[in-house]
Amino acid sequence: MSTIRLTAAQALVRYLSAQLNEDGEPFIAGVWAIFGHGNVAGLGEALYSARDRLQTYRGHNEQTMAHAAIAYAKQSGRRRAMAVTSSIGPGATNMVTAAALAHVNRLPLLLLPGDVFANRGPDPVLQQIEAFGDGTISANDCFRPVSRYFDRITRPEQLLTALPRAFATMTDPAECGPVTLTFCQDVQAEAYDWPESFFGERTWHQRRVRPDQGELARVANAVKAAKNPVIVAGGGVHYSGACTELQAFAERHQIPVVESQAGKSALAWDHPLNLGPVGVTGASSANAVCEEADLVLGVGTRFQDFTTGSWALFKNPVRQLVSLNVAAYDAVKHGALPLMADARVGLQELGAALGDYAASAPDAALKSDWFTAVDPLTEAPADGNALPTDQQVIGAVQRASGPDTVVMCAAGTMPGELHKLWKAPRPGAYHMEYGYSCMGYEIAGAMGIKMAEPDRDVVCMIGDGSYMMANSELATACMMGVKITVVITDNRGFGCINRLQMGTGGAEFNNLLDHAHHENPSNIDFAAHAASMGAASVHVGSIAELEDALARAKAATGPFVVVIDTDPYPSTPDGGHWWDVAVPEVSDRDEVNEARQGYETALRARLN
Repeated sequence: MSTIRLTAAQALVRYLSAQLNEDGEPFIAGVWAIFGHGNVAGLGEALYSARDRLQTYRGHNEQTMAHAAIAYAKQSGRRRAMAVTSSIGPGATNMVTAAALAHVNRLPLLLLPGDVFANRGPDPVLQQIEAFGDGTISANDCFRPVSRYFDRITRPEQLLTALPRAFATMTDPAECGPVTLTFCQDVQAEAYDWPESFFGERTWHQRRVRPDQGELARVANAVKAAKNPVIVAGGGVHYSGACTELQAFAERHQIPVVESQAGKSALAWDHPLNLGPVGVTGASSANAVCEEADLVLGVGTRFQDFTTGSWALFKNPVRQLVSLNVAAYDAVKHGALPLMADARVGLQELGAALGDYAASAPDAALKSDWFTAVDPLTEAPADGNALPTDQQVIGAVQRASGPDTVVMCAAGTMPGELHKLWKAPRPGAYHMEYGYSCMGYEIAGAMGIKMAEPDRDVVCMIGDGSYMMANSELATACMMGVKITVVITDNRGFGCINRLQMGTGGAEFNNLLDHAHHENPSNIDFAAHAASMGAASVHVGSIAELEDALARAKAATGPFVVVIDTDPYPSTPDGGHWWDVAVPEVSDRDEVNEARQGYETALRARLN
């Protein structure tokens, strides 16, 4: 057997470079790195030597580097991924939030944090967390519950098994998620005689799980018996590349489609069978058909509570829940009749089993009435001096968008408003991280989207609260010349949670900056801040000025930031659904007691 002598870090990098997807592209598209004493001498030197075949990118925060990698994988439909390496200590634990985000969203991510010395010579090493009762634990054990595969590399030859397992996890449609290989820093530098065959190119193919014939027959019979079925399209439709199959299935069987946050854009917004967004931030048209549905067919959705209205949305007492999902865990949730299969193949085979079955087409008035109600909210205000609403900002961005625009967001006010109001013309035109609803994903995520699809026009919608959480990768985007448009809506605090606080009877407290403890009023110049990092930026005072700035953004060669002050109180009054947010049973506020009564009424309605 022919061997080659390499350090463990060199072997890891060489292996990463040789893994391909079924399109012949490197599966690992690059490595994000912030070096420290726990990885600079080992992985740092190995990445330097491989820089001509595996690009290394430097960010400013380990969490947001990982967010960029996650967005890249999501926009790539899980066909490609990125790795992220950090030192031991805070650099590593900074990435735990990103690991959780990738875990929730079922997205591939390779995390390579440095770890303690396997030989324990300099014990405790700098930044080591010591577990007094267990010498095998380090801070990196925090990754265990948020990783789909976890391993600690304490000997070089462990990579011979760990790396194939890592890629098997990241490329498996059901098990896909973050992989963490914590890499003891002395082991990174240790040499081993590796089999040369270990570094041969390998292609990882997307597995298309076909349905069990028994499950298929049972689900087909259930659908055929339904008079008012509805399809809930989830993120799995995109991950499977099943948007075309979803459209064909819906058209053939005349079943209306509603979209979760992750599933939005599976059908074009103006398709007659697309009844719009569903659930807590849903359209009245979509929620109406869900309330009446006697069969709910979830396709690639994990039925998160925003999608189901905390399981109070599907009100038909005889409704049957069906879940077409590649993961058995999701396929049987809440007593669903399972159809465990890849979304594309599952829709094809279920469609064949249904034959000429067709439901009654949905009432077209449901959709037209929805847009009649909400379209005026996105129009430019007649009074140009009024403080704009978020809905009006969305309207301006929509009017400036084109067929190649990808609008993206993650947390705060905008996810709900975009879910309701954004008109996505094609698959992949809407990128929302709402599985973990992670503030600070936005700017790094926008950069990752643009890196995945350089020809797309990427627009990042972000509130001032999220911007303050994590904005440092804007400097990275400037340095790398990544062209994105960032629209910062400044409502001077956490407007979304402030409205929720008020809606549950609470006093306005600690959310808007004016209601937080302060000696001096907050007065942040976001345009100047963005400019200090190298972005072209402008603060606008009206929707008309916003539209002018968005037109100028098209000619920018790098990040272009537009800041607009918005009203923190209005939200789209139409659509939506109850969401289970527990209200205190005891309070000295009449508003809270009244909200509690309403909460208990809603709980009883759900149980009934």
